[in-house]
Amino acid sequence: MASPRRVVLIACGSYNPVTNMHLRMFELARDSMNRTGRFKVIGGVISPVGDQYEKKDLQPAKHRCNMLREALTSSDWIRMDTWECEQPSWSRTALVLRHHQAILDGAATNNTNNPAPSKRRRREVNRDYINQDDDNANHNLRNKSDNSVNLRLLCGADLLESFGTPGLWSEEDIEYIVGKHGLVCITREGSDPRKFIYESDVLTKYEDNIHILTEWIHNDISSTKIRRSLRRGDSVKYLLQDCVIDYVNKHGLYGTTVDKKTVPFNFALSYKNGTRPTKYIKETDVDKIRQECFRILQTKKTNRHATFVRNCIKIICFVLLPENFAFDLAGQFCDKFLNK
Repeated sequence: MASPRRVVLIACGSYNPVTNMHLRMFELARDSMNRTGRFKVIGGVISPVGDQYEKKDLQPAKHRCNMLREALTSSDWIRMDTWECEQPSWSRTALVLRHHQAILDGAATNNTNNPAPSKRRRREVNRDYINQDDDNANHNLRNKSDNSVNLRLLCGADLLESFGTPGLWSEEDIEYIVGKHGLVCITREGSDPRKFIYESDVLTKYEDNIHILTEWIHNDISSTKIRRSLRRGDSVKYLLQDCVIDYVNKHGLYGTTVDKKTVPFNFALSYKNGTRPTKYIKETDVDKIRQECFRILQTKKTNRHATFVRNCIKIICFVLLPENFAFDLAGQFCDKFLNK
């Protein structure tokens, strides 16, 4: 019996932002392909599109890549690659696949739009793509035999159906993508990919290279709906990874309000009955407090002022520095000035 063909899944898209469904697609595809006994999925790659891609509400690649990095920390087999979004112009999907397949094969093309990766880059990517603990770990990737790694495009039924949109895809690219690499297509409610394949001569020609699976647990999460919810201030918890939600709020993406850091602060202004009233201070007010601290430091009138200044500097250090040494540094800072 022939050994299963080794497969790396790759998904291209804007990931604006990355949702739980984007990650779920990889898990579904791996399970489905491995279950056939003909394939063994050994890795997954997410390739975010570059900023040159004209799409409404598209956030800069910097933010989209950072959100992907955060979301993928829980996965031990899916990784993000930034080659596509680092290109000076928009890259066709066929070029992206050709680039990654060249890395897997251990050789890059000489196309100027597809620069050759360095030896170090090839070693790093091959190490990430390939499971070195596999029984056939000593195989030669450069050998175009049955042991070579097949790069397959992971997509939804909507991408498959877009092949029929006039002017959107070239026939050459469609034939290369489906014929050379193949597709793993996850269907959505209301779509009939098999009918669309039947109606397309090119797709019918390479029908054996198209692996179709159905997501029976309905989950119609889309980045478009997520962005709409964020603009309206609605909760997106359990639709995105918590770390992605935190990043969105921290940077005020998709119409959200920047989450200003608020920390407790005891203003030692009253010693009546031994109580110290608790108030709150925003990070945006730190500069004002710093100025007031130095003003009082220069006067050094009473111990009461000194205690107030010490607490003010503590909160500044707490906001700006790691907590483990903020308060020690605050005390040293105060002593240096108050003892003059």
